[in-house]
Amino acid sequence: MAEFTHSGIRNGVATLVLDRPSKRNALGRAMIREINTFLQAIADDDSVRLMVLEAEGTVFCAGMDLAEMQSRAQAADPEREWKTDSDVYHELVRRILELPFPTLAVLQGPVLAGGTGLVFACDLVLASDNAFLALPEPKRGIVAAMVAPLLLRKTSLSVANYLLMNGKPVPAADALVQGLWNEVVPAAELEQAKIELVDSILTGSNTALRMTKMHLGRLTCSADLVAQLQDAAVMSAEARKSADAREGLAAFQEKRKPSWQWTWQQDR
Repeated sequence: MAEFTHSGIRNGVATLVLDRPSKRNALGRAMIREINTFLQAIADDDSVRLMVLEAEGTVFCAGMDLAEMQSRAQAADPEREWKTDSDVYHELVRRILELPFPTLAVLQGPVLAGGTGLVFACDLVLASDNAFLALPEPKRGIVAAMVAPLLLRKTSLSVANYLLMNGKPVPAADALVQGLWNEVVPAAELEQAKIELVDSILTGSNTALRMTKMHLGRLTCSADLVAQLQDAAVMSAEARKSADAREGLAAFQEKRKPSWQWTWQQDR
């Protein structure tokens, strides 16, 4: 039985809802596996015409569960655990990308860090005007490696540099202008806007929608993106081995400023 999500299929629409509001829908390993199980189940279902990704609570997704991530440092083999975390998240993003039908993320609130990977992997994004996005990984001593290829699929290198390097929150209106989101509406109108967008998509032929997605994937070299994500999974795991990563995660948990090593040190 699902513990951190709920889901279902109705009238050709598969709906997946992140349901861990007490943790701001942070992505723990068990939650990611729940999502992957659902994605695997719907991938080969010819009756599904659209997947909608939503969330409960005030935050869409705060990213990876940093407390869980930090606890890996105490494991007997932390490097193996970090590699497993990267692999599980990589599988999640890849499964969303490879769904053969359109995917729509509906953001009722902020999305941060690894949560943006789920959103950027979707084809379409509808957001409320009180949502925002942020990529604060460097402030935690880690790297948004798997988000980067997905971000570049949505926007320019200049915008990606800005988002990944300064970590400041991006308001909904700016995310819309930068092409990261497709539509922004007042929070009170989000549900109606979702209904209207879903209805509009469903007026299209299931065959045509799937072929359109396949065609766009070929035009944008989706095979290259999958390879880039595989490389990114390795980098993500490697980044977590650094002293700065451990310090950054500890500082976040302890609500203090991190003390960085100001010289470049690449762990071997």
